[in-house]
Amino acid sequence: MRTRKVPLRKCVACQQMMPKKELIRVVKTPQDEVLIDLTGKKSGRGAYLCGKLSCFKLAHKSKALDRALKHPVHSDIYEQLAQDFIRVEDEFLAMKEQAHDDDE
Repeated sequence: MRTRKVPLRKCVACQQMMPKKELIRVVKTPQDEVLIDLTGKKSGRGAYLCGKLSCFKLAHKSKALDRALKHPVHSDIYEQLAQDFIRVEDEFLAMKEQAHDDDE
């Protein structure tokens, strides 16, 4: 049986290539909302971040999300994303562990 190709994406903060399922997607919807998309299926322009808070802070400092989403991300949105990121981080890590266990 052929092995399936794993889609790779690059973290906008640390520039590291990783499998898509190991990254958190931040999306700018057609209504110009910026939010975290754990499903990876919401419509809009997406940018990927590692599941680490340090990468999120680096993306904020270097304005990497602004460039990747081709839309200015205001500081209040960054604060909201930071709170969402912290809340979602545990859920994301649990999903990542479950996916890793399913592969074995």
